[in-house]
Amino acid sequence: MMTYWSLCFSGWKNILMLVLKRGFSRWRTSSVLNYGTSKISYVIFMRFKRSNHHTIPPPPHLTLYLSPSISYSFHHLSLQMAITNLFLITLALTSLFIGLALADWNILNQRKKHVVGDSLKTYCESWRINVELNNIREFEVVPQECIDLIKKYMTSSQYKADSERAIEEVILYLSSCCTLEGDGKDAWIFDVDDTLLSTIPYFKKHGFGGEKLNATSLESWMKESKAPALEHTLKLYHEIKHRGIKIFLVSSRRETLRSYTVDNLISVGYHGWTSLELRGLDDEYMKVQQYKSAVRQKLSDEGYRIWGIIGDQWSSFDGLPSAKRTFKLPNSMYYLS
Repeated sequence: MMTYWSLCFSGWKNILMLVLKRGFSRWRTSSVLNYGTSKISYVIFMRFKRSNHHTIPPPPHLTLYLSPSISYSFHHLSLQMAITNLFLITLALTSLFIGLALADWNILNQRKKHVVGDSLKTYCESWRINVELNNIREFEVVPQECIDLIKKYMTSSQYKADSERAIEEVILYLSSCCTLEGDGKDAWIFDVDDTLLSTIPYFKKHGFGGEKLNATSLESWMKESKAPALEHTLKLYHEIKHRGIKIFLVSSRRETLRSYTVDNLISVGYHGWTSLELRGLDDEYMKVQQYKSAVRQKLSDEGYRIWGIIGDQWSSFDGLPSAKRTFKLPNSMYYLS
């Protein structure tokens, strides 16, 4: 009639003790500790009270030995089954609650905290990229919610790295593209603002494109002749000049700014260009793209071979005649058509 079930454990004693302790909170427990030379004997007597206040006699004995292995001896098959079932249920419920807790941390809490910020950042970065791809055109101001992102980009190491990568592509192109005739008719076109000279100091005070461009204010700043050089383009400028290619500077600045522009260019290290093209009174009624296209047509009519153009605005490249290659520098602060 008497059945014994012996389970041997070594490394799991802490887990089982926790289950036995917390899984049977309605058992009355007392412990007798007997110290021996080779082992420690725990004798645990437990009595369970049912909700109707009837009592079940305690098991004849429940003895736990802690030694190189732990041996449990349980009397009564029903008690064994109850312990086994409750142990499995406890593990199942624990796994369920842990899963729910992890799901709540990963999805609910974290996404609610970051979804708004992440969505705005994604939108603004997408807006900036599409400006660079010429998909977004004719904008007058940077969206207000994107001003901070444009500011961070235009003053970041990423902007510098993107510009330097464009210059590297120009150098790679020059290494194999051009069979120079040596007749003085090989030409390269540079834009001026945000290609040779940086307007970032001005836009720092005017919202990085968040304010509608004020031509009078910008020209007043240009007359100070303090625009810094873009170092990566300065190196390229001299590289092209040393190859014997004639350099033409084609800017959307007005003719009235010529002396200020020349002073600024020379002061930061540019010199030796063949021609500086600025917009005269008649050109001011033309779109920037039409004006620059007309300049290229004039150079082509004079027999120049335009090997390349580098600029920060798509209006520097659009229209005919076109150059053999064009290289776009990043700039999403303003758009000139």
